Amino acid sequence: AAGAVIGAAVGGAGGAAIGKYMDKQAKEMEAQMEAAKIERVGESIKVTFDSGLLFNVNSSDLSAKSKDELKKFAVVLNKYPETNLFINGHTDDTGSDELNQKLSERRAASVSNFLTSQTVASTRLTVTGFGETQPVVENTSAANRALNRRVEVIVNANAELVKAAQSGELQVK
Repeated sequence: AAGAVIGAAVGGAGGAAIGKYMDKQAKEMEAQMEAAKIERVGESIKVTFDSGLLFNVNSSDLSAKSKDELKKFAVVLNKYPETNLFINGHTDDTGSDELNQKLSERRAASVSNFLTSQTVASTRLTVTGFGETQPVVENTSAANRALNRRVEVIVNANAELVKAAQSGELQVK
């Protein structure tokens, strides 16, 4: 939704320039990151990390493999500082609503904290936990519950990038 708003606000050539900028960033992410799903959604990039990669069950501690993948992510993010990130934690429906809400918040915060340790500016990051409220599939099996335990990062253009696109200063090669 945020990408559509940005595209509508910028429009025309400016919107096209942001689209090219985000396409380039998404391609670099795809080339560097093996264990994340990269999708272009409007003028945004949606990066979904699997909880099996990121976390053990009922934990918000990042695994060594997760840290390696997030290091690769941070390298790309640092090449594109004109973007903001919305880090969204999710859980399956195992456990109470309160437990899942807090766990999703801790998982999102773990990713955010690690990215800032890799010199991604904290001012670019917004952290939200959604608990079990936004499953991607029904929680009817262990495999489905695993898909719902995830962290998603939405990457959007920041105000400076939008301004550069509107003024024609944004040139993407």
